[in-house]
Amino acid sequence: MLNMNIPILMYHSIESMPKSTIMRSLHVPPWRFKFQMWLLNIMGYKGLSIRQLKPYLDGDKHGKVVGITFDDGYKNNLVNAAPVLKKYNFSATCYLVSDFIGESNIWDFDKGITQRPLMSFEEIQKWLKLGMDIGAHTKTHSDLTKISQKQIEIEITHSKESLEDQFNLKIVDFCYPFGHFTESISAAVMKAGYSSATTMVRGRVKSHSNMFKLPRIPITHHTLPHLFLAKMLTKYEDRRRP
Repeated sequence: MLNMNIPILMYHSIESMPKSTIMRSLHVPPWRFKFQMWLLNIMGYKGLSIRQLKPYLDGDKHGKVVGITFDDGYKNNLVNAAPVLKKYNFSATCYLVSDFIGESNIWDFDKGITQRPLMSFEEIQKWLKLGMDIGAHTKTHSDLTKISQKQIEIEITHSKESLEDQFNLKIVDFCYPFGHFTESISAAVMKAGYSSATTMVRGRVKSHSNMFKLPRIPITHHTLPHLFLAKMLTKYEDRRRP
């Protein structure tokens, strides 16, 4: 396998929020997202979902590619991100919390984080029809390192089964809530039948990377163009890996 440095971008909400917003960093303004996708396009990159990225991660295909992911399933991903992705013929994976489809990020309520609407069943169908993809982000966005092994297995397997039943689509990609995981949790994800899991470990994907510990590059409200390019093209993020 050739040496590789494949970026997987991690987004959450694509929405302009006031300065007073708690965890405003999670919200990327739509105009900034548009500019970032334009940059990728003019640099010759192809934005791909994790499902489509796998042949490149396995070394079976080669090219200028970047993975694009969205955590939680916010409605603004469909409204503000999907049309931009479609414009450039990009795809992306949106990781859904299966018990909260059509609701809000209730897991953040106790932290005072602004509640934003999550995509409904019908909106997720629209997301898929636009050529986008979905993955699992557990049933309830629980911190898997703080619950029992039985609960871990339920969160991991039931979310997969629920999404497959609702959308008639094989769910093969998983994302750890809060980025928290252990060796036993990764093993449970593998056992459940997934083929990948993304983390919040920072960096680009290297040759022979563990498919159940994929690092990502966080893109936040504060990711200005020069920083976006540094994250994509240099060792900026790689140096931040533990």
